[in-house]
Amino acid sequence: MHVSFGLWRLDGGVRQVSSSVIASEDRLEEILEARPDILGSGDLLRIGRQVVTDYGKRIDLLAMDAQGDLHVIELKKNKTPRDVVAQALEYGFWAQSLSFDAIRDLYAKHNGEADFESAFTDHFEVDVPDTINSAHHLVIVAAGMDTSTAQIVEYVRGYGVPINVLFFQYLRDDEREYLARSWLSNPDLESPTPGGSGAKKQAAWNGQDFYVAVGESRHRNWDDMRRYGFVSAGHGDKYRKAMLNLFEGARVWAAIPSIGYVGVGEVEATAVPVTAFDVEVEGTSIPILEVPLRTENISEDADDPAMTEYLVRVRWIDTRSRDRAVWEKGMYANQNVVTKLRHSHTLQQLAKAFDVDE
Repeated sequence: MHVSFGLWRLDGGVRQVSSSVIASEDRLEEILEARPDILGSGDLLRIGRQVVTDYGKRIDLLAMDAQGDLHVIELKKNKTPRDVVAQALEYGFWAQSLSFDAIRDLYAKHNGEADFESAFTDHFEVDVPDTINSAHHLVIVAAGMDTSTAQIVEYVRGYGVPINVLFFQYLRDDEREYLARSWLSNPDLESPTPGGSGAKKQAAWNGQDFYVAVGESRHRNWDDMRRYGFVSAGHGDKYRKAMLNLFEGARVWAAIPSIGYVGVGEVEATAVPVTAFDVEVEGTSIPILEVPLRTENISEDADDPAMTEYLVRVRWIDTRSRDRAVWEKGMYANQNVVTKLRHSHTLQQLAKAFDVDE
């Protein structure tokens, strides 16, 4: 299938703008990298260009939309149409299993070690979704495609494979240059497919409940948090920012990753550096760094505001030890330190397990 574009200039008479060949597909790739919105897939955050997969292949452009879905964009270049379709499917197989940490590492690698979560928030002006990469989109960019290959694309699309072809044509008018585009299948008119982004809706948040991942390490320990009334994270800007999301009066559900939920409490004061956090011992307020702790290095980097541990004071309503953690299949878990807990099944089960009202 070949898509032909016609463009006519009307000022000074009617004159057709001639179609031409762009100097190099590298230039088109650079244009799309700088302005991925030209693709017509909505606003996109570029993860990287020439991203190497686990199989040693290179994806021309990898991007993400505001819903956390990945977009794999592949230019046809010198590959035959059938080859580029097969390669796009291989890329999709690889992309579907990318974890949050893998995406964060890819972003850092291709953007000068920049922080993925900060870039996402700055770009879209919203927090990173609780779940990312639950769907992906494969986009082949080409000047044309034979009918047989187009039929293959339409066939696999009919079975829910999220692939589409975007046709670009380059046109010149004296010193002016133009790009025209057209989809093989109009994405605005298609029905959502099972598991696709159109089927993904987040439940409304109740404005109160937060999931807090208690990532135990040499910097923090659940026993200390439980005994002295706090949750904490630090040693990186994104962890500090995560703690700052917890406001006074919020309800936190503490969970030890890979173990389960171990506590629920109400935030009494917002995050402060470890050097500014006091605890009460036998009626006396004492800096936490002067009391016995299970953790070994909570004071590490205490003199560095960007790297120190940040503590949020919590009045525990109900807690339990690790061996009595609450967990069952289907409960909410997340790789982020702090996320809004809006999963109704999890909230219902936790309300039954802990001493709180639903």
